[in-house]
Amino acid sequence: MTPLDDLMRRVPAFKEWVPMWARVLSFLFCILVFQCSGGIYLASVSEMVGATALIQEDILMAGYASFIGMTMIFPILFRLKFRFPSRTILPVVAIGLIVGNIITMSTRSLPVLAVTCFFTGALRMWGTFECFSSIQLRITPTRNFAVFFPVIYLTVFGCIQFSGLVTTYLTYFYSWHYMHYLAVGLLLVVIVLSQWLLRKFYLRPPLPLFGIDWLGAVLWSVVLLLIAFAFNYGDYYDWFDSPYIRLALVCAALFLFLSLQRMWHIRHPYIEPETFKYRNFGTVVLLFFALNCLSATSTVLQGAFTGGILHYDSLNAISLNMPGLLGVVAGALLSLLLLARWQMSYKMVTFIGFVLMVAYQLVMYFIISPDMNIERLYLPLFLKNAGNVMIYVVLTTYLSQIVPFKHFFQALCAVGFVREGIGGPIASAAVGRVFKLTMQSNYYTLGGVLDAVNPLTGEVPFSAYFGELQRQAMLVSIKQVFGYAVLLGILFLILILFTRYARITHRVKLFRVPVVGRLFAINLSRERLEEAER
Repeated sequence: MTPLDDLMRRVPAFKEWVPMWARVLSFLFCILVFQCSGGIYLASVSEMVGATALIQEDILMAGYASFIGMTMIFPILFRLKFRFPSRTILPVVAIGLIVGNIITMSTRSLPVLAVTCFFTGALRMWGTFECFSSIQLRITPTRNFAVFFPVIYLTVFGCIQFSGLVTTYLTYFYSWHYMHYLAVGLLLVVIVLSQWLLRKFYLRPPLPLFGIDWLGAVLWSVVLLLIAFAFNYGDYYDWFDSPYIRLALVCAALFLFLSLQRMWHIRHPYIEPETFKYRNFGTVVLLFFALNCLSATSTVLQGAFTGGILHYDSLNAISLNMPGLLGVVAGALLSLLLLARWQMSYKMVTFIGFVLMVAYQLVMYFIISPDMNIERLYLPLFLKNAGNVMIYVVLTTYLSQIVPFKHFFQALCAVGFVREGIGGPIASAAVGRVFKLTMQSNYYTLGGVLDAVNPLTGEVPFSAYFGELQRQAMLVSIKQVFGYAVLLGILFLILILFTRYARITHRVKLFRVPVVGRLFAINLSRERLEEAER
């Protein structure tokens, strides 16, 4: 272990008297708080719609803006880390998230809500990265990403499931504002801990934030926001019959052209063109989009089934997060075992993850029934979340192997265009459109026999058989679309089997730190050794 690694393993951002276990636990606590403290909480979307006079698409747009903000900050994370110490970063992030929570509680303006969520998403990623990068060598002394990424995605997806539970219970028994109050209180604790335990430690002399293509970041962000807007509001505005959707797509194409021209013609663009040229980079992007397509069925169809057919209230619906949380843990442990312990190929682990996702669609296809109990949903949700985490871990680890460190965070940003940016809205819009057309077709097919000649229409009140007609049409449509998802998933599995992965042995990524930083670490280690000898 080099002197620099030895120094970083001691987590030097803390004061000398803080024990090692407290250093690691403090950063883990900050990570959990940041991940559970977004500007918007989608688990309380129905209550926010009723309280703010916004529609559901407005709240979802704010959520997409938060995800896009998390994606767009990736290329400058290390520049920010080398410019500011942890003692400055954590309070800034916490204060920004507090302001964001206050604004989202009080505003009724969609542009203000979306912009606020964009910046809160960026701040969440900044704070999470600062904490994880500081304790990376405590998690894996060799910087093995096959060990590091399972821990990251276990934390991220686990917090998503857990924050949904907390938000729903606080909303049900009190008000949706109380989740914001809880987040603000926890962020105040983060500020106190950072000022009490941390010190101003620089790994190297502060690196100024010169040469960052801020305009390029704005252009890419506008492109993603416009595409997300078009596909999020497409059904509400009737797609291309609406001037808003046409204008959004035209502006997105224009800003995309400007972004590409800027990327090709300036010296240091926000995302360099070499990022997109690495072998199998496109394969990783397509696989993430395939994952979004298979995940969209749970967003669109499962909610329609549990709410429209089974009539679950919010507490019963959110209780399904518990088997989902167990699936997250199982997926992280399984990916850790397959990649780090058994060193299985990336292609095989990816295939196993998609098998679990297809198994979710298949089980849902067979268990859908109007009289089923809630326990029958535990297995498919467990499989879905386990497969989701496995695919995230293996594809991100594979990306770290095929892309050098110089472009790795830019590659994460580019992959995030689909993974967290526009992939979700596009997939959800496609599944929602197919479900809507299938629902209309089945409604007309089943309702064609309910005419004046049918004796049922004279014996049963109109409202009764009309409601049953809608119910049966929805059941058949949900099962039918899940069947389409199974066929699509099988097609994805076949494509994965025929995809050629770059042959890579499991190697450890070695990050070259600038000479100034290495000399600074060596000198600091010598000073501490001399102090210990005295």
